Amino acid sequence: MKALAFAFAALLALGASAQAGGIVVPAEQRYSAYSGVLPPCEDEGVLAEIASRFATTQSDYWASSLQIRGYDQVREIGYRANGLAYIPRRYCVARATLNDDSLHLVVFQIQENLGFVGFGRGVEWCVVGLDRNLAYAPACLALRPYASRFLGEKAVTARY
Repeated sequence: MKALAFAFAALLALGASAQAGGIVVPAEQRYSAYSGVLPPCEDEGVLAEIASRFATTQSDYWASSLQIRGYDQVREIGYRANGLAYIPRRYCVARATLNDDSLHLVVFQIQENLGFVGFGRGVEWCVVGLDRNLAYAPACLALRPYASRFLGEKAVTARY
């Protein structure tokens, strides 16, 4: 019980650090500021990184030759959707065509300063139906903006 109380107090302290007198302080105005500038969802570098990492994961961990051949219907589903006080993130979805001619929804986030050792952009991604270790289960929902996980965005997945 004492450990639970400590954890709750720590969470409250984290939330309070992003506020000043009840007013949310944007991440850009903190001591270690963020710029809030992120590439768009359609950025070729981001999409190429996802394709490369997907092929490597399929080959190294699942003994599969699946690769992403191309993308279409790339769109943003949120920008800083969890609030100004959090690390800037752009939330995106795209339809990927794989080398077996199957179509899969790809859900991804572009994150500021969350690259290797905190340098550069970070990209988290998930291919719906191929999240075999269930890292972002169910159906890559963990990579979507917090509110859409609970309020729903059925139209996004229904089109794919």
